Amino acid sequence: MKLLSVDDSRVVRKIMRGAAEVLDYELLEAEDGIQGLEVMAENYQDIAVILLDWNMPRMNGLEFLQAVKGNPDYRGIPVMMVTTETERDSIITAIQEGAANYMVKPFTMEELVKNILETLGKGEGYGQ
Repeated sequence: MKLLSVDDSRVVRKIMRGAAEVLDYELLEAEDGIQGLEVMAENYQDIAVILLDWNMPRMNGLEFLQAVKGNPDYRGIPVMMVTTETERDSIITAIQEGAANYMVKPFTMEELVKNILETLGKGEGYGQ
């Protein structure tokens, strides 16, 4: 299975790659929402979780989330927001639009892996 990281930060995508390796998943990467939708079109059947930044050029995370949840082929894939966006209204909006989890940057690798597992419904047992 695969994780899709949609984030304009190469550093963050590198951290995501490390988490994917810990979980024995392949990581797909996109620099913005437009590229993310292109990757989705080719790989959606294999994507377990989308790790989504909010603030990106061309198409932001909220627009991408709305596009994913509006597509019958994609809407069942859980989306975890991974962002610096801490405003309560932004968090509420993301959850209302279909985000399954919300994680604020910065974070540790352990926190990231734990949140990915929770998003997958496998939160119990990690790190115990």
